[in-house]
Amino acid sequence: MFRSLPLFIGLRYIRAKKRNRFISIISAISFLGISLGVAVLITVMSVMNGFDQQIKNRILMMVPPLKVYQMGGQVTDWPKLAKEVEKSAPSVTAAAPIVESQGLLSANNGGSTTAFVQIQGIEPKYQTKVLPIGDHIIEGKLSSLDDNEGYNIVLGSALANSLGVSVGDKVTLIVPKISLTPAGMIPRIKQFTVSGIFSVSYQYDAYYAMINIKNAQKVFETGNSVSSLQLGLKNIYDAPLVKNKLNDGAIAPYYFTRDWTDENKSFFDALKMEKTMMFFILLLIITVAIFNLLSSLVMVVTDKRSDIAILRTMGMSSRQIITVFIYQGFIIGLIGTVIGVLLGILLSTYATEIVNFIQHVTGRQFLSASVYLINYIPSELMWSDVFKVTLVSMFLSFLATLYPAWSASKVQPVEALRYE
Repeated sequence: MFRSLPLFIGLRYIRAKKRNRFISIISAISFLGISLGVAVLITVMSVMNGFDQQIKNRILMMVPPLKVYQMGGQVTDWPKLAKEVEKSAPSVTAAAPIVESQGLLSANNGGSTTAFVQIQGIEPKYQTKVLPIGDHIIEGKLSSLDDNEGYNIVLGSALANSLGVSVGDKVTLIVPKISLTPAGMIPRIKQFTVSGIFSVSYQYDAYYAMINIKNAQKVFETGNSVSSLQLGLKNIYDAPLVKNKLNDGAIAPYYFTRDWTDENKSFFDALKMEKTMMFFILLLIITVAIFNLLSSLVMVVTDKRSDIAILRTMGMSSRQIITVFIYQGFIIGLIGTVIGVLLGILLSTYATEIVNFIQHVTGRQFLSASVYLINYIPSELMWSDVFKVTLVSMFLSFLATLYPAWSASKVQPVEALRYE
């Protein structure tokens, strides 16, 4: 019986009598604060996870898992390189050459708009084995960039909108190459027909365009060379391992490999840092609630000094007195954490639908694809985050009980009962 007595008394102290209503209110605020803090923390971390995953997916629609470059310049013999790579790295599923450069694009429709553009020269039959860009063509066909199809160009949707063009319209590409003519030196200019429009994310839709690789080699005067060799993998998350294997293997020292995380390292590092900082900032909500819990327990100890003294005279040890108040504070923290976890899971699961409903009611768009790459709130609940938040909340709740419990154990029965 005495083993369960501290738990029984701790539970009784959680429900204060009418004369202790103020203490009860403080305890309720602590409980609600812990629940709210845990729920918000889980929800925000789930949204950050969703952003991270969605942005990775968008980037991997246009950025291959691996790129192989030749030391000192262009890749001169990509078919030979592709064979060497596939031989030394069996996890490589496909290889696609690409010519990359920049230029200015203008529409031949009488408008004055000129846009900076990142040109990619590709071979569709190889490119579609490395990247799923063919699945994101919203007008026209990617196969229009096959050999012998003429000077066609596939534009990003935002780029096409800014130029005011659609499939079938003519555009002029100005590249940073100089041509000698009787009139002097002039930039190289080539006219293309818009044969397709793709939509991936604003970052790519606004600045990227694709043409046939042989046309790119002619326009940019690269001969038979290409900028790099793109590689597809069975598992994109094996990219760092395969990169290291290639850099240390058969293709070194004439070539070097970069993976998709290298191409966007600063961006992903920023996302990781944001999630970490958001965790600690929102942890302050729980910390404030924990301080409320500590304050309420201190007030309970002060209010129950005579009760503690009587319990001590009846034979309860200092350790049992400590256990009473640890139970009381820990149970409040436990219930608050459990309710917060359940609420956080619920909000995380339906975060997208909730935000979409609010946007529909208010008529406001919270996210712009031009800034965040996506225009909706994604959410991905990770149980490791739930476990981490639960563990931190329970640990802080336990810490909050230590001082009040220790203070209660130091109550002297004679002093406490002198004026009773």
